[in-house]
Amino acid sequence: MKLKKLMVCFLLLIGTFEAFSQNKLIQPPYLKAGDTVAIVAPSGILKNKLKEMEATRTLLKSWGLHTVVGKHVFNQANHFAGTDSERCEDYQNALDDPTISAIMCARGGYGTVRILDKLDYTKFKNHPKWLIGYSDITALHNQLHNEGFESLHAMMCTSMIDDLEAIKETISTFKDAIFGKPLSYTLEGSEYNKSGSSSGQLVGGNLTLLHTMLGSETSIDVSGKILFIEEVGEHKYHIDRMLQSLKRAGYFDNCKGVIVGDINKIRKNTTPWGSSIEQLILDALADYDFPIAFNMPAGHEDDNRALILGRTIKLTVDKDKSLVVFEE
Repeated sequence: MKLKKLMVCFLLLIGTFEAFSQNKLIQPPYLKAGDTVAIVAPSGILKNKLKEMEATRTLLKSWGLHTVVGKHVFNQANHFAGTDSERCEDYQNALDDPTISAIMCARGGYGTVRILDKLDYTKFKNHPKWLIGYSDITALHNQLHNEGFESLHAMMCTSMIDDLEAIKETISTFKDAIFGKPLSYTLEGSEYNKSGSSSGQLVGGNLTLLHTMLGSETSIDVSGKILFIEEVGEHKYHIDRMLQSLKRAGYFDNCKGVIVGDINKIRKNTTPWGSSIEQLILDALADYDFPIAFNMPAGHEDDNRALILGRTIKLTVDKDKSLVVFEE
């Protein structure tokens, strides 16, 4: 009997060690019918977005989910959806409430970084829940990753448009992710793809936010991980500047791969950059031998596929296609 107990303890220790060595993050419980989603606005103002908010609530209701909306969501404090304190209050209340199963951000924009240092994850850790959003919400994804939790890079309320057919993949992959169905993607090939295969936790989000976090406690250590990046509305030279800054800080030194999402609405400069955005990225990362996959449909386009940040993926990159397979 003593030997049997010792064996059980030994196996438990091995399991704990393996989880620790892999730095496996905590997965919030998947949603089920009857669960409640809180909608909050930690960033920009939601001016004239009532229709999109109601469309989101209708969608979630059709899946058997309840919704509650933060009391300050439609406030305005200049650029922001309420003052820093008001936006923080709504998000903190959702974090603390054990009856909430997921927190969906209404929109991005700018402003999340202003509330990061006011947040307390003590109660959240007793009742973890999914954070859902992209763009400026990358700041919260970073923070949650460093707290040890998975989160969901996916659609927000402002993603809802009149033509639901145009966002059918956005909606269906979001639904699959929150209800726990397996996720995998076959990406369109690219002559710019840097072939290879790798595995590791998927991290990242909006490049500007990753750059903004650099040097702070909410910057992500990408060692042994696969980095996803997307961007919108920037000049090519500024995208290069951010990549060079990250590179000089050692950000990519032990990275296992890069997945490039949508980089759209690139601003024209008086002096042309002289190459494609794909070549710009390859040039910036030329010193590294990890695989690089382009054409991930995620970011600031209608087709914005869900990504589980913090989840281990297997990445296989070739010129003709790339495979992204999430661990179950």
